[in-house]
Amino acid sequence: MNILLPQTYLIGLIGLLSIVALLVGRQLFKVRQDEMKLIKLEKTGATTSKEAAELYELASVQLRKRLYPQATSTLKKALKNIENEPDEARAVIENALGFALAAQDDFEASISHYRTAIKAKSNYPVAINNLAFAQEKMNNPDEALGLYKEVLKLDPQNKTANKQLKRLLAKETKDLPNGSNSRGF
Repeated sequence: MNILLPQTYLIGLIGLLSIVALLVGRQLFKVRQDEMKLIKLEKTGATTSKEAAELYELASVQLRKRLYPQATSTLKKALKNIENEPDEARAVIENALGFALAAQDDFEASISHYRTAIKAKSNYPVAINNLAFAQEKMNNPDEALGLYKEVLKLDPQNKTANKQLKRLLAKETKDLPNGSNSRGF
Protein backbone atom coordinates (compact mmCIF):
# COMPACT_ATOMS: atom_id res chain seq x y z
CA MET A 1 0.00 0.00 0.00
CA ASN A 2 2.82 2.43 0.87
CA ILE A 3 4.58 1.62 -2.42
CA LEU A 4 1.57 2.73 -4.50
CA LEU A 5 1.34 6.20 -2.95
CA PRO A 6 4.57 7.64 -4.45
CA GLN A 7 3.81 6.06 -7.82
CA THR A 8 0.28 7.48 -7.83
CA TYR A 9 1.67 10.88 -6.88
CA LEU A 10 4.22 10.79 -9.71
CA ILE A 11 1.68 9.64 -12.29
CA GLY A 12 -0.71 12.40 -11.22
CA LEU A 13 2.04 15.00 -11.34
CA ILE A 14 3.16 13.87 -14.80
CA GLY A 15 -0.44 13.98 -16.01
CA LEU A 16 -0.97 17.48 -14.62
CA LEU A 17 2.28 18.74 -16.11
CA SER A 18 1.36 17.22 -19.48
CA ILE A 19 -1.97 19.04 -19.50
CA VAL A 20 -0.31 22.34 -18.56
CA ALA A 21 2.34 21.86 -21.26
CA LEU A 22 -0.36 21.15 -23.84
CA LEU A 23 -2.34 24.27 -22.90
CA VAL A 24 0.74 26.50 -22.89
CA GLY A 25 1.89 25.06 -26.22
CA ARG A 26 -1.52 25.65 -27.76
CA GLN A 27 -1.53 29.26 -26.56
CA LEU A 28 1.98 29.84 -27.89
CA PHE A 29 0.92 28.41 -31.25
CA LYS A 30 -2.06 30.79 -31.41
CA VAL A 31 0.08 33.80 -30.50
CA ARG A 32 2.72 32.82 -33.04
CA GLN A 33 0.06 32.33 -35.69
CA ASP A 34 -1.33 35.84 -35.03
CA GLU A 35 2.18 37.29 -35.15
CA MET A 36 2.85 35.65 -38.50
CA LYS A 37 -0.47 36.80 -39.90
CA LEU A 38 0.16 40.36 -38.72
CA ILE A 39 3.63 40.37 -40.30
CA LYS A 40 2.25 38.92 -43.54
CA LEU A 41 -0.54 41.49 -43.73
CA GLU A 42 1.85 44.34 -43.03
CA LYS A 43 4.29 43.09 -45.69
CA THR A 44 1.56 42.77 -48.32
CA GLY A 45 0.54 46.36 -47.72
CA ALA A 46 -2.75 45.76 -45.93
CA THR A 47 -2.15 48.92 -43.87
CA THR A 48 -2.32 51.00 -47.06
CA SER A 49 -4.83 48.79 -48.83
CA LYS A 50 -8.01 50.11 -50.36
CA GLU A 51 -9.76 46.77 -49.84
CA ALA A 52 -12.15 46.72 -46.90
CA ALA A 53 -11.77 42.95 -46.53
CA GLU A 54 -7.97 43.15 -46.16
CA LEU A 55 -8.27 46.02 -43.70
CA TYR A 56 -10.85 44.10 -41.67
CA GLU A 57 -8.58 41.05 -41.59
CA LEU A 58 -5.70 43.20 -40.33
CA ALA A 59 -7.94 44.82 -37.72
CA SER A 60 -9.13 41.39 -36.54
CA VAL A 61 -5.55 40.37 -35.83
CA GLN A 62 -4.93 43.70 -34.10
CA LEU A 63 -8.01 43.15 -31.92
CA ARG A 64 -6.88 39.66 -30.95
CA LYS A 65 -3.50 41.11 -29.99
CA ARG A 66 -5.27 43.88 -28.03
CA LEU A 67 -3.86 46.65 -30.19
CA TYR A 68 -7.08 48.63 -29.87
CA PRO A 69 -5.94 52.08 -31.09
CA GLN A 70 -4.39 50.53 -34.22
CA ALA A 71 -7.48 48.39 -34.80
CA THR A 72 -9.70 51.46 -34.46
CA SER A 73 -7.68 53.29 -37.10
CA THR A 74 -7.67 50.28 -39.43
CA LEU A 75 -11.43 49.73 -39.07
CA LYS A 76 -12.13 53.39 -39.80
CA LYS A 77 -10.10 53.03 -43.01
CA ALA A 78 -12.10 49.90 -43.85
CA LEU A 79 -15.38 51.80 -43.41
CA LYS A 80 -14.16 54.57 -45.71
CA ASN A 81 -13.22 51.99 -48.34
CA ILE A 82 -16.36 49.88 -48.15
CA GLU A 83 -18.19 50.31 -51.42
CA ASN A 84 -19.90 47.41 -53.13
CA GLU A 85 -19.84 45.17 -50.08
CA PRO A 86 -23.10 43.73 -48.70
CA ASP A 87 -24.75 45.28 -45.65
CA GLU A 88 -23.57 42.33 -43.58
CA ALA A 89 -19.94 43.34 -44.21
CA ARG A 90 -20.67 46.89 -43.02
CA ALA A 91 -22.38 45.46 -39.93
CA VAL A 92 -19.38 43.28 -39.08
CA ILE A 93 -16.92 46.17 -39.48
CA GLU A 94 -19.11 48.58 -37.48
CA ASN A 95 -19.46 46.00 -34.69
CA ALA A 96 -15.70 45.43 -34.60
CA LEU A 97 -15.09 49.19 -34.47
CA GLY A 98 -17.58 49.50 -31.62
CA PHE A 99 -15.76 46.71 -29.80
CA ALA A 100 -12.38 48.40 -30.28
CA LEU A 101 -13.77 51.68 -28.93
CA ALA A 102 -15.45 49.97 -25.98
CA ALA A 103 -12.15 48.30 -25.13
CA GLN A 104 -10.73 51.82 -24.85
CA ASP A 105 -13.64 52.85 -22.58
CA ASP A 106 -15.22 55.09 -25.23
CA PHE A 107 -18.70 53.69 -24.73
CA GLU A 108 -20.58 56.63 -26.28
CA ALA A 109 -18.80 56.19 -29.60
CA SER A 110 -19.10 52.40 -29.40
CA ILE A 111 -22.88 52.68 -28.93
CA SER A 112 -23.10 54.70 -32.13
CA HIS A 113 -21.19 52.04 -34.10
CA TYR A 114 -23.19 49.17 -32.59
CA ARG A 115 -26.42 50.92 -33.61
CA THR A 116 -25.09 51.40 -37.13
CA ALA A 117 -24.21 47.69 -37.27
CA ILE A 118 -27.73 46.79 -36.16
CA LYS A 119 -29.22 49.11 -38.81
CA ALA A 120 -27.14 47.33 -41.44
CA LYS A 121 -28.14 43.88 -40.15
CA SER A 122 -31.14 43.93 -37.81
CA ASN A 123 -30.84 40.33 -36.62
CA TYR A 124 -27.20 40.53 -35.47
CA PRO A 125 -27.12 39.12 -31.91
CA VAL A 126 -23.41 39.84 -31.35
CA ALA A 127 -23.87 43.56 -32.05
CA ILE A 128 -27.02 43.67 -29.90
CA ASN A 129 -25.17 41.94 -27.03
CA ASN A 130 -22.31 44.42 -27.38
CA LEU A 131 -24.75 47.34 -27.44
CA ALA A 132 -26.41 46.03 -24.27
CA PHE A 133 -23.02 45.80 -22.54
CA ALA A 134 -22.15 49.36 -23.58
CA GLN A 135 -25.55 50.56 -22.33
CA GLU A 136 -24.82 48.92 -19.00
CA LYS A 137 -21.49 50.72 -18.81
CA MET A 138 -23.30 54.00 -19.54
CA ASN A 139 -25.67 53.29 -16.59
CA ASN A 140 -28.70 52.46 -18.72
CA PRO A 141 -29.71 49.10 -17.20
CA ASP A 142 -33.30 49.27 -18.50
CA GLU A 143 -32.05 49.68 -22.07
CA ALA A 144 -29.59 46.82 -21.52
CA LEU A 145 -32.37 44.54 -20.20
CA GLY A 146 -34.47 45.16 -23.28
CA LEU A 147 -31.54 44.50 -25.58
CA TYR A 148 -30.62 41.22 -23.86
CA LYS A 149 -34.25 40.12 -24.20
CA GLU A 150 -34.10 41.00 -27.89
CA VAL A 151 -30.99 38.84 -28.29
CA LEU A 152 -32.80 35.94 -26.64
CA LYS A 153 -35.70 36.32 -29.09
CA LEU A 154 -33.21 35.96 -31.94
CA ASP A 155 -31.09 33.28 -30.27
CA PRO A 156 -32.72 31.62 -27.23
CA GLN A 157 -29.54 29.64 -26.48
CA ASN A 158 -27.27 32.71 -26.34
CA LYS A 159 -25.17 32.13 -23.22
CA THR A 160 -23.96 35.72 -22.90
CA ALA A 161 -27.43 37.22 -23.04
CA ASN A 162 -28.84 34.61 -20.64
CA LYS A 163 -26.06 35.18 -18.12
CA GLN A 164 -26.19 38.98 -18.33
CA LEU A 165 -29.98 39.08 -18.16
CA LYS A 166 -30.02 36.91 -15.03
CA ARG A 167 -27.29 39.07 -13.48
CA LEU A 168 -29.17 42.31 -14.23
CA LEU A 169 -32.45 40.93 -12.92
CA ALA A 170 -30.77 39.69 -9.73
CA LYS A 171 -29.10 43.08 -9.25
CA GLU A 172 -32.38 44.88 -9.85
CA THR A 173 -34.22 42.64 -7.36
CA LYS A 174 -31.49 43.18 -4.78
CA ASP A 175 -31.61 46.97 -5.24
CA LEU A 176 -35.39 47.21 -4.75
CA PRO A 177 -36.78 47.73 -1.23
CA ASN A 178 -37.93 44.49 0.43
CA GLY A 179 -36.55 42.55 -2.53
CA SER A 180 -39.79 43.01 -4.46
CA ASN A 181 -39.58 43.26 -8.21
CA SER A 182 -41.65 46.02 -9.74
CA ARG A 183 -41.30 44.59 -13.26
CA GLY A 184 -43.19 41.40 -12.50
CA PHE A 185 -40.41 39.08 -13.63
